[in-house]
Amino acid sequence: MNETAIEADRWHLDIADMTPGTRVEGIYALVNPQVSASRNGNPFLKCVLRDATGRVNGRKWSVAPGLLESLVGAPFVHVSGSCENFNDQIQVRVEAIEPASVDADRLRTLLPASSRDPEEMFAEMKAILDSLEHPAAKALVEAYLGDDAFITRFKQAPAAISMHHAVLGGLLEHTLSLLKSADAVLPLHPELDRDIVLLGLMLHDSGKVLEIDPERFEYTRRGNLLGHLVDGVVMLETYAARARQAGGEPLPPDAKLALQHIIASHHGRQEHGAIKVPATPEAVFVSRLDDLDAATRMALDAVDRNAADVTGFTEPVRGLGDARFYRARPFGEG
Repeated sequence: MNETAIEADRWHLDIADMTPGTRVEGIYALVNPQVSASRNGNPFLKCVLRDATGRVNGRKWSVAPGLLESLVGAPFVHVSGSCENFNDQIQVRVEAIEPASVDADRLRTLLPASSRDPEEMFAEMKAILDSLEHPAAKALVEAYLGDDAFITRFKQAPAAISMHHAVLGGLLEHTLSLLKSADAVLPLHPELDRDIVLLGLMLHDSGKVLEIDPERFEYTRRGNLLGHLVDGVVMLETYAARARQAGGEPLPPDAKLALQHIIASHHGRQEHGAIKVPATPEAVFVSRLDDLDAATRMALDAVDRNAADVTGFTEPVRGLGDARFYRARPFGEG
């Protein structure tokens, strides 16, 4: 760990604890740094700083040549400065800012992260997938889970930038939740192909390992230009070929097509980003279950995160029709 990181460990001030007049010294995630001109024409740096407890605007009123260039591409920065009140909001007056390195352990203190241990979630997911029956389904799972680079990103990636499960480990948490829900509900629908449903749930968001940069909580260039549905379909071709090359039973063409259709259609409607609308019973099941889990998580996060006003309602939640949520507890906290 470098000297800057050591100092950050000693002095890092959580954003949630910032009050006017307090000193700021530590490492924060950097979002959208840019140089603007003040009213008198002088350049100043504006950015957003974030950690696991929140986000805050930052302003540096004197900008040395090359400062912005040094920050572009830096996901984390060491900041020295002080907190001030601006328009009834906390703002950091930045005195010094420079790129900083962050190890994997510290990443979860600087970005929102799942409350669950990723290794425990991964073990639960693997246990459910071990129940797949068809040899080709088992071989396909082994091809994905045997790719260390894919699994590392799958464990770390958020499921979204700002909607549901928008935390480190969120993709794994969301996928596990879907698999557990399906495992409970599938006995009620024995006509569905269980292997296809479970594989479809595991793979439906697999392209997000390429779509989202977990250190920035931003879409990658590939994510912006292609998106996780396209990449998920393409990745399935790659991993099906790897499974076959490793000696596993080849994935039948109809099974591969059914899984690619689930990936392409799981957003449900084309105006919601689906490439196709669900057109198999298994695709309908995956799409509706995915929406249920995502919407429920957004609603729970809204009431947990947002302070209710005097009426007891939250601010509007964009991903849920701008509804203002109320946490009714008629039977108490239990």
